[in-house]
Amino acid sequence: MIDQLSLSRQLDMVFRELQQELSQLSSGTIFVHIRNNLIGKFGVRHLPLEAADGKVEPKASGLTALQVRSFQKMAVDALKYKTNWTHGEIHFDFTVRQNKLCTSVQFESNYNMSNLLFHKTN
Repeated sequence: MIDQLSLSRQLDMVFRELQQELSQLSSGTIFVHIRNNLIGKFGVRHLPLEAADGKVEPKASGLTALQVRSFQKMAVDALKYKTNWTHGEIHFDFTVRQNKLCTSVQFESNYNMSNLLFHKTN
């Protein structure tokens, strides 16, 4: 069934699954591993504690529901910049600064030499 869903629909599912966790985080990186244009492993990398001068500071509040929806829309829109690769990773960095959500995207395409050699010889 999952192979019938577009990558953007799969990404929507990722954000729905992570919504509760994002509501408790003010910064981090969402990562998605892609193989054959299907999202497999995904999750959030974040720093659970922040310290200044050796003192642990209280956590800032997490993303609001509106910020999560905005982040999700940006992530889906970013897929327009994914070129013809089918295997790789996408990293969506986020942080809240002065109550504004700041995001960035990084694509990593992966290729396999044995696949390339196999297709060239046939």
